[in-house]
Amino acid sequence: MAVLFPLSTPKRYVITVLATIISLHYLLTIVYEDYGRISSFGNINERTGERHGNDNVSMLNYNSLQTFQNMTGPRANATFVLLARNSDLAGVVNSMQSAEDRFNRHYHYPWVLLNEEPFTDEFKERVSVLTRAPIFFGLIPKEHWFQPDWIDEERARAGRQKMMAQRIIYGGKYRNMCRFNSGFFFQHELLQPYRPDVKFFCDLDYDPFLYMQEHDKVYSFTISLFEWEPTIPTLWQTVKDFIAEYPQYVENHNAMDFLSNDGGKTYNLCHFWSNFEIADMNFWRSEAYTTFFEYLETKGGFYYERWGDAPVHSIAAALFARRDQIHFFRDIGYRHEPFQHCPLGEQWTRGRCSCDQKDTFDYTQNSCLKKFEKLFA
Repeated sequence: MAVLFPLSTPKRYVITVLATIISLHYLLTIVYEDYGRISSFGNINERTGERHGNDNVSMLNYNSLQTFQNMTGPRANATFVLLARNSDLAGVVNSMQSAEDRFNRHYHYPWVLLNEEPFTDEFKERVSVLTRAPIFFGLIPKEHWFQPDWIDEERARAGRQKMMAQRIIYGGKYRNMCRFNSGFFFQHELLQPYRPDVKFFCDLDYDPFLYMQEHDKVYSFTISLFEWEPTIPTLWQTVKDFIAEYPQYVENHNAMDFLSNDGGKTYNLCHFWSNFEIADMNFWRSEAYTTFFEYLETKGGFYYERWGDAPVHSIAAALFARRDQIHFFRDIGYRHEPFQHCPLGEQWTRGRCSCDQKDTFDYTQNSCLKKFEKLFA
């Protein structure tokens, strides 16, 4: 990082991919840190099998297959992170293999796997053969995952039952995951130094995280769409209340026009799909974002309604960052059911993409990509 940014302001990037398997979303992240700390991974095998004093780290396991240096040139300090249960093993294997085949076999970035319960030996053995990179296993703190005691469970249950009666997809699920991804994943002990059944369609012959560093980007995406309004009926009013109370956090050159068609009076429901996102870890840990999340947390909307991490992340990025710091990766082919982004033309050919160019969500009726592009017209 010293090459690209002052050492006093290191940037960390996280790429997030969420995929649904049974009742859990996977979180796949790649986190970037300053170049000055790249050598820290050289000490990993000195801690093989070490038991951490903090119960949140159940095991630090170094892959015995051996770690190789990046074959394509300089890279940033990074790690993949997957959020999964033991029962999600098949999806984890598919997701890791896809990421390794299309990208990580050239870079050998380490993996961090997080679970609300300890991983089984079978799980660790199965995933360890998929990569030559180090693998770490950690526990999610209970206070970060489970519903807080101060939440009125009767009210929360009524909210879940209402959504299920309305036949809203996953109406009774994912509250814990949405809250964790909105405000806690970047606080996990294993991510402090740096910071799913999914498919990547195209080869990546460059490092997108270095691209973001070089171009001062803090957030990027591949798919944007409308949120289910019944899951967030009071979110936008809460956002407006926050803006009124903390106007100092709103960036002058923001992307409000992506979120609203009337200057912020109402929310048009557009958001970046957080199943795939790359973001600056310093952005998540900034005073603006942490104050924003804490404000949302006090309202209970993650449980009384179902405020998702996608609209929360999107609203924050659109309001607290400059619009030119948000980037659409056209050349990264990605699918998470039922939607996919498929690169077109030369990018499709160069990436050896396996997707059908005619099957891409970009300009369909429910896509918000045109809204994003209009910001720069």
